[in-house]
Amino acid sequence: MMPQPPAAHSSRETADRLMATVKTRLPAIFFGHGNPMNALGNNQYSSAWAALGASLPRPRAILCISAHWYLPQLAVTAMSAPRTIHDFGGFPRELFAVQYPAPGDPALASQVQQLLAPLDVTLDESWGLDHGTWSVLCHVFPQADIPVVQLSIDETRAPQFHYEVGQRLRPLRDAGVLIVGSGDIVHNLHAYAWGRHPVEAYDWAARFETKVRELIDARDHAPLVDYSSLGRDALLSVPTPEHYLPLLYVLGATTADDAIAFPVEGMDGGSVSMLAVQFG
Repeated sequence: MMPQPPAAHSSRETADRLMATVKTRLPAIFFGHGNPMNALGNNQYSSAWAALGASLPRPRAILCISAHWYLPQLAVTAMSAPRTIHDFGGFPRELFAVQYPAPGDPALASQVQQLLAPLDVTLDESWGLDHGTWSVLCHVFPQADIPVVQLSIDETRAPQFHYEVGQRLRPLRDAGVLIVGSGDIVHNLHAYAWGRHPVEAYDWAARFETKVRELIDARDHAPLVDYSSLGRDALLSVPTPEHYLPLLYVLGATTADDAIAFPVEGMDGGSVSMLAVQFG
């Protein structure tokens, strides 16, 4: 379906209405979510997620861009009660029993659709919350009482597109919405130390994560968007784009005066970065 041209003022008026309600600007946060078993574990990552949640102002809603809703279109969850999706296999029964019954927010879904106009954004009634969202949020906001909306990643688009979508979502931060990207800056499962004792990060994984941190601290977003230009370490660290791209949405939603912090660190299995980045 071809996108319909919006009224000339629709996106700007939507942003103005959102900003008119500003009390406290909410952060934008990228989470390295890693293994879904982190939902059950009491480990360094889940403990850091819980501590981060306790330190945040309470959002009115959360907009999450997860690596695991990666399809050839833009869509936003628009149901009032999104289901908990167990989008994996081969894990213990207790992980499939986890529920994260956060409400949805159809009004926020419509606001996202308006902010992104004239892009064609489907109001989706069938997806829900996948493990990129709930395996982290069950520690950050364990009461599951804050509305959560997911935005899909359009797999047909170049990295610059995802960064620009993040820029257009920025006004939501001034309307009490926490923007979350969930993926992994380094995500190479072929090199992952499955079932072994904890291992040191591969040299290429450590170098790429360090480079990304340096560029974030320098507020130099262009090479982060064009990440394939960062050489062989990038190719090994990002063999497929879906876990890296959520970072670009968060980068796009930042402002020049945002404080930058890395509240969670670590490299799981030698090749999966658990780094979290908080802006604001």
